[in-house]
Amino acid sequence: MLTTRFVNGAPNWLDVGTSDIDGAISFYGGLFGWRFQSAGPDAGGYGFFQLDGRTAAGGMQTTPEQGPPSWTVYFQSGNAEATAKAAEQAHGSVLMQPMDVMGEGHMAILADKAGVPFGIWQPGRTRGVDVANEAGALSWVELYTPDIAAAAWFYHETLGLETAAVDFPGGTYTTVNPAGGGEDSMFGGIVPLADDPSEDRAYWLPYFEVADADATVARAQELGGEIRVPATDIEGVGRFAKLADPYGARFAVIRSAPPQT
Repeated sequence: MLTTRFVNGAPNWLDVGTSDIDGAISFYGGLFGWRFQSAGPDAGGYGFFQLDGRTAAGGMQTTPEQGPPSWTVYFQSGNAEATAKAAEQAHGSVLMQPMDVMGEGHMAILADKAGVPFGIWQPGRTRGVDVANEAGALSWVELYTPDIAAAAWFYHETLGLETAAVDFPGGTYTTVNPAGGGEDSMFGGIVPLADDPSEDRAYWLPYFEVADADATVARAQELGGEIRVPATDIEGVGRFAKLADPYGARFAVIRSAPPQT
């Protein structure tokens, strides 16, 4: 389960790069109740989406040269420099070299063997997001990739992540957890692109917990978002939908099923 008791290898931050930060603030505020707080005049327009005063994500306006609007998932690293080197040795690449972020921590943007971007956050004064696994906050991440085995090897070599095959209605799902964490620390999954007709590229997809998936889908549509996959039930997992904001950044929402006893 994703929590704010972060360990190395687990997601500890995420942010959206968008072509219209004011529009994104309006959209996500209307959808999740987030409020935007600037990180200050030296932060280049970067700021924090907050849920009841707790930081749920970051965001900033980006240019077309920086790529299309998208969400970036960051994973905790104890040493950003070493993790970047490990990614290169595992046939990935470093898109943005490790750098200090005003004393709050060190970050880097890497890409896996399939070219999927992801972030690294080495905590300093900022450990990560303040809230996870509750309504309006990150609760799961999913990697869409052309090669599960290659992806599992890359993330094991780079972040120490472990994978497991879990049976569920309709097939087998590959779960991901930090090294030595076991089933209780699962935070995401790896899905082959060929198995999901809704996906046309490899990327990390963040899931946000919601109280009502259908109401959230309807609200997203009212706010100008795109419904990529309508609200759908998965037995024992919950009810989820895949969406995109008005600027094209993809994300998913889920009303998780209550834990089975």
